[in-house]
Amino acid sequence: MNKLRMSTRDVCRWKYRCCWKPVADTKVPACFFPKNWGYEVSGLENTSTGLKAQLKKLSTPSHFGNDITDALFTAEYQTANRFHFKITDLNEVRYEVSHENINLMTGTADESTLSYSVEVTKMPFSIRIIRKSNSKVLLDTGIGPLQFAEQYLQLSFRLPSSNVYGLGEHVHQQYLHNMSWNTWPIFTRDATPTEGMANLYGAHTFFLCLEDTSGASLGVFLLNSNAMEATLQPAPAVTYRTTGGILDFYIFLGNTPEQVVQEYLEVVGRPFLPSYWSLGFQLSRRDYGGTKELREVIERNRKAGIPYDVQYSDIDYMDGKKDFTIDEQTYPNLPDLAMDLHDNGQKYVIILNPGIFKNLTYEAYRNGSQSRVWIMSSSGFAVGESYPGESVFPDFSNPASIPWWTQQLSEFYSRLEFDGVWIEMDELSTLLQGSNVKCDSNNLNYPPFTPSVLDGSLLVGTLCMDTEFYSGLHYDVHSIYGYTMSRVTDFHKTREEDQDQLSSESIPSLSRVENMTVFIWDQDPAAFGLDSELLKSSRYYLFARYTLLPYLYTLFYRAHTLGETVARPLVHEFYQDPATWDVHEQFLWGPGLLITPVLYEGVDHIKAYIPDAIWYDIDTELAIEWRKQFVDMPLPGDKIGLHLRGGYIFPIQTPNTTTETSRKNPLGLIVALDHKREAKGQLYWDDGVSKDTVLEKKYVLYDFSVTSNRLQAKIINNNYVDPNDLMFTDIRIWGMDKEPSNLNVLFNGNTTPISSYSYIPSTKVLIIYGLTELKLGQEFSIEWTLAVSDLEKFNCFPEDPAVSEESCKQRGCLWEPTTTPGVPTCFYDTIPQYAASNVQYQPTGITMDLTLLEDSTSARAAAAPSVVSDPLSGKISSLKLSVIYHTENMLQFKIYSPTNKRYEVPVPLNIPAVPLGSSEDCLYNVTVKTNPFGLQIRRKSSNTVIWDSQLPGFTFNEMLLSISTRLPSQYIYGFGETEHASFRRNMSWNMWGMFARDEPPAYKKNSYGVHPYYMALEDDGNAHGVLLLNSNAMDVTLQPTPALTYRTTGGILDFYMVLGPTPELVTQQYTQLVGRPAMPPYWALGFQLSRYGYESDDEIASLHEAMEAAQIPYDVQHVDIDYMTRKLDFTLSPSFQNLGALINQMKTNGMKFILILDPAISGNETNYLPFTRGQENNVFIKWPDSNDIVWGKVWPDLPNVNVDGSLDHETQVKLYRAYVAFPDFLRNSTAAWWKKEIEELYSNPREPQKSLKFDGLWLDMNEPSNFVDGSVKGCRNEILNKPPYIPYLEARDRGLSSKTLCMESEQILPDGSRVQHYDVHNLYGWSQTRPTYEAVQEVTGQRGIVITRSTFPSSGRWAGHWLGDNTAAWDQLGKSIIGMMEFSLFGIPYTGADICGFFGDAEYEMCIRWMQLGAFYPFSRNHNNAGTRRQDPVAWNSAFEEYSRRVLQTRYSLLPYLYTLMHKAHTEGSTVVRPLLHEFTNDSKTWDIDQQFMLGPAILISPVLESNTFEILAYFPRARWYDHSTGSGQDSTGDWQILAAPLDHINVHVRGGYILPWQEPARNTYYSRQNFVGLTVALDDKGEAEGQMFWDDGQSISKYDLTPREPACHSEHRVIEAQHVPVGP
Repeated sequence: MNKLRMSTRDVCRWKYRCCWKPVADTKVPACFFPKNWGYEVSGLENTSTGLKAQLKKLSTPSHFGNDITDALFTAEYQTANRFHFKITDLNEVRYEVSHENINLMTGTADESTLSYSVEVTKMPFSIRIIRKSNSKVLLDTGIGPLQFAEQYLQLSFRLPSSNVYGLGEHVHQQYLHNMSWNTWPIFTRDATPTEGMANLYGAHTFFLCLEDTSGASLGVFLLNSNAMEATLQPAPAVTYRTTGGILDFYIFLGNTPEQVVQEYLEVVGRPFLPSYWSLGFQLSRRDYGGTKELREVIERNRKAGIPYDVQYSDIDYMDGKKDFTIDEQTYPNLPDLAMDLHDNGQKYVIILNPGIFKNLTYEAYRNGSQSRVWIMSSSGFAVGESYPGESVFPDFSNPASIPWWTQQLSEFYSRLEFDGVWIEMDELSTLLQGSNVKCDSNNLNYPPFTPSVLDGSLLVGTLCMDTEFYSGLHYDVHSIYGYTMSRVTDFHKTREEDQDQLSSESIPSLSRVENMTVFIWDQDPAAFGLDSELLKSSRYYLFARYTLLPYLYTLFYRAHTLGETVARPLVHEFYQDPATWDVHEQFLWGPGLLITPVLYEGVDHIKAYIPDAIWYDIDTELAIEWRKQFVDMPLPGDKIGLHLRGGYIFPIQTPNTTTETSRKNPLGLIVALDHKREAKGQLYWDDGVSKDTVLEKKYVLYDFSVTSNRLQAKIINNNYVDPNDLMFTDIRIWGMDKEPSNLNVLFNGNTTPISSYSYIPSTKVLIIYGLTELKLGQEFSIEWTLAVSDLEKFNCFPEDPAVSEESCKQRGCLWEPTTTPGVPTCFYDTIPQYAASNVQYQPTGITMDLTLLEDSTSARAAAAPSVVSDPLSGKISSLKLSVIYHTENMLQFKIYSPTNKRYEVPVPLNIPAVPLGSSEDCLYNVTVKTNPFGLQIRRKSSNTVIWDSQLPGFTFNEMLLSISTRLPSQYIYGFGETEHASFRRNMSWNMWGMFARDEPPAYKKNSYGVHPYYMALEDDGNAHGVLLLNSNAMDVTLQPTPALTYRTTGGILDFYMVLGPTPELVTQQYTQLVGRPAMPPYWALGFQLSRYGYESDDEIASLHEAMEAAQIPYDVQHVDIDYMTRKLDFTLSPSFQNLGALINQMKTNGMKFILILDPAISGNETNYLPFTRGQENNVFIKWPDSNDIVWGKVWPDLPNVNVDGSLDHETQVKLYRAYVAFPDFLRNSTAAWWKKEIEELYSNPREPQKSLKFDGLWLDMNEPSNFVDGSVKGCRNEILNKPPYIPYLEARDRGLSSKTLCMESEQILPDGSRVQHYDVHNLYGWSQTRPTYEAVQEVTGQRGIVITRSTFPSSGRWAGHWLGDNTAAWDQLGKSIIGMMEFSLFGIPYTGADICGFFGDAEYEMCIRWMQLGAFYPFSRNHNNAGTRRQDPVAWNSAFEEYSRRVLQTRYSLLPYLYTLMHKAHTEGSTVVRPLLHEFTNDSKTWDIDQQFMLGPAILISPVLESNTFEILAYFPRARWYDHSTGSGQDSTGDWQILAAPLDHINVHVRGGYILPWQEPARNTYYSRQNFVGLTVALDDKGEAEGQMFWDDGQSISKYDLTPREPACHSEHRVIEAQHVPVGP
């Protein structure tokens, strides 16, 4: 679209016949072309090279006159990635830019190989260029009409994106163009480079457009040298408007921006290869004042030790500012100075201007006039004003100019030996407008259209446009004048060496300091003083430059031969990252060196972008922790940001003060390893000065690579012998994450061990020094091994300990045989899979991105053939990690996918609504490690690292998530529910699975509940706890490193850490997070009896009578599924028809009843309301996308069958068990249905006599257990039931559906979202517990109790737990202590084991000892299986009764104390059954004690746990201890003592310093609560003691028990505090 400047509405519409629509933004053209303007195609044909079409101008008004009526469009498919088209006058020859430097194509690409296609629209004419790979339209000229007049040509392109770079030369305020209607003039001009849109020295019509994050890019080049402008508009589009010539476009396609530049340079010519010395530091100044002053500058910089190669002279060296002269008065002996520079290895560059002083006494003018080399005007030689005065200007397009110019240079060189030429004023710049006479008024000097050039005129600062050149009119060739001058200058070579010439547009990476006489001070480094910070910093970084010159020289070789960029925008390397697209205050040297300068005054921190790679600080050699993010980079006044990119090898050389002396020094390599421990690089080396070394292949070219622990230096070309006998002597390898060994160098077929090396673990740097045989031009390699100690091996193939080497390496891991038990043979390399980037530290926490690294397999492992794909694939490519500082002692760190929502555990936690605003007062400090990724958490007070996941093996796949962390010590407790042989976890390579399963306790078998929580003791006794909130099947591996590895099959990684610092505080903080335990009623602390196998209610009545007669305290009677009809929930068996009456009768004597319920509901019944109503309320778990129930089998029997109990279990299940449905307790409607069924169990509205007035409920089989695997018809989704990784679980060979539901079964969360049972299986028991607890309270109106078999974090809020179907065996006594202590950590204090064992026949002595131990369980119940002998206290003999009565009376007397402990657990989260280490953390002996335990802080229980044992070894921590049975006390300093333990006695000790409330016991708590209360005051060694007692009615729903939706009614309760303080005598 053409903006017709200064148009009014009338002019626009009536004169130009255009559209008029003004808008608020004045940049937007109000007057614009209609769509139907331009040209039409009158003939289109395919040619052998492309396309040809004749174009006829449509009948539209002429804007600038002399429209071309008939035009010709020709197009060539030049290469697969290059398209060329021209629009010319069909009938007249017009000026075209000479193609002398354009790589014309002699052939045409096969159309089938083209990466583009071209479409031509005929009316009006336009073309579209389309990328074949994605059908994206790259360029469309149809956005605006083609305009083609004598002096006005216009063509517009719609672009694929707004990411436009290029067009010049201007001072652009940013590298990425602003597309908001900005117009840039292109016309060479000697103008000061200041802010604005002024045209400057060069003319570059090329622009590059990055299409998207794929890197696909295109370039557009208009080969036209007339004055022009380019307008960028937000369509996005670009419009070229030029004042003459033709439209000659080249279109380049590339897969990356760098490729587009290479394609462009293939056309216009690749850069020259500069002399090596020209890459050194260079000094210049306008007007040094004379030879003496110039020598002073040179000498002081030499003295200061400044690396310094080139000295320039500006025009002040000339006599009268005339080229090829020397001012002998001011600059006497200048040739001697040049020789001195040469003698010191330095070079000398002089300035030349094109203006030649018009004076016949001036030889250069006289010779040029004779050869007629000047630009001509209508009156003779064109004259303008230049520095010496009135001047003429060489026409460098005239062939006669070449010998004349060469002669001037040669003759002057004979006087003054210079090494290079600096060309200035080659814009054809004059100091006055026009020539010495006014320019004629014609269409050349005053064209009908003038682009928006500086000063609005083509004549300012140059010759008239109608002056004549050999090649044409100045009007056409003005912008290529500097090009022609450079080209002719380049023809002149003064020696065998290259003579460099520099135009006003300096070469990239030129290091030069220059100032002008307008400044009154010098600015060379030494001018600021030898001790100045500027000098020191300059010297330091110039030495860094000189060290890297071999790398820079190699970049110029690649630019020269391949067209690669040297000074490289970040977007060229990191186009996938949109943040790099507009970074312009940083740049790269090639692909590997990131340069971050300070560009603003008075700042010492800058906003810098760190692209997505590993970057090493060049000063510290450390990998920085930033990646893919903006950072506040500290850069004090003496610093610049220099960072080397991992994955690249940088050839270096020991620097000196000149390149001549540097090139004699040893070579070396800096190897910056990437995440795969790999790197690559090149070195180009020649003599540094000779011409045509590349053409003649007189050079050495190395390819360097590091892979598989081997540095390889391979020769690509070897046709140069350096006279300095250079050798590679030092190699520094950065990012070596392990200490290497067995270093060898291989060359000339020999292998030599390397002994001169050092490894610095803190920086991960390997330094190899003193190499003596690695001569330049010789291939060599260096090898090393990276041993992995056993403690650092993390299992890469946990599913198969006997994995083969081949399978291991196919997974990308390392394999090494071992004879040490537990040590994995297949283990991860330390090569990470993910990179952390965009790390943001905020007051409330940390966020970062995790990006999957490409090909993160180590080369060493990848050496194995990849025969099959890794079954554990499905990696998530983009992750987010957030750290939230919730409180001073609790934080959360969570890894999840930000783009694809994954399942997250719907368990509500008590998290502050707003995180902390500062981490200043936190107990922890969190830092991110990025190379490789890891999170490190330290305890501030001790600086102890308590979490460090910077370990190999981090995985985040669709169906496998794994993370490892170092642990602060070997003392780890928790993880359940699994039977453990000790409270402290065994760290010797043990795996523990967690997946809710109907599995009796057994070693390493996953059991009923899931608790991915542990507590760790640190070496100094501080403690912390960690919860992984994840409900998928998982396992953990503990290894002696010490370290821990989690593996879970789904969800996210959502960790919570509490920091104590004491073990007891850790539990309190954990229960604050997951929810405080429920407050049990007082009666629930009484003794309880149960049995699976009661035959009738009469049997229960008889048992109660016997217990009463024996006067054994006894509060609660449980009834198992025997009371049900055919084991159907909510039914009553004929054998228990009087159970309701029995319950009512026993409750009058203070007894309580707990009934069992299973979740499975039979579907084979008629008129079975629980199932019917469940169907109506849609509560049962179903198949996905179906209304069909997932049927299983559990206890319920079919109707009308006679069960043969002698048959094996599987046969009975097959023959007799009914189909059952499983309620989905996550679904909202299920809770209401379940509560309704429980209500009718309590108060049967149809048969009131069957009402069962229970006081609590016992939930069994709620893992959920299933007697068939999956369903009665199997499962439908193989991958879910047998995922790629099955954790270390019981029956893992049968899949996850073993003894439970199919994993694809669908459940519904409260918010209505659908989830797979695969994800929520472990929540089944948890989800059943809360509605059950609420139902108990609602129907009884009392506090009640729920006991559940399957638990999950926060289950303690609603239920207690028994330790499952244990065995009547001695080992189970000690394991029950461990189990209770673990559930104390889990926040479920109301816990106990089945006293005397569930399976098997109990033995007399064992049962006595178990009754004694069980008397101190919080949940104290004797329970066993059908078919085994009775084991209740009255089932043995009178002695047994006496022992049971005595120990239970002790329990009952201590119930006020136990109840108070329960209250503290409920309100504060304290433990009840308490490991000794909780109270005596400073005593490390307690850290392993698990055969004794405490009740609260004051009572120590030391039971007998083995047969035929009548004395025990018990530990007494430092305190005064009183024997509870005798009252005698003694002090302990932390001793093991032998205690008598006769069969009738359990050792109970009271800790001095505590006051214990007690109460006279009775036959149950109903009566005991009516007895008097006393206090036991156990004084400590200071004679002091204190204690508390909580008291209420023992059963009402107190305010602290209510959920928010319940009415705030509450009962009276009291907390009594007692304290004893000694008084004087």
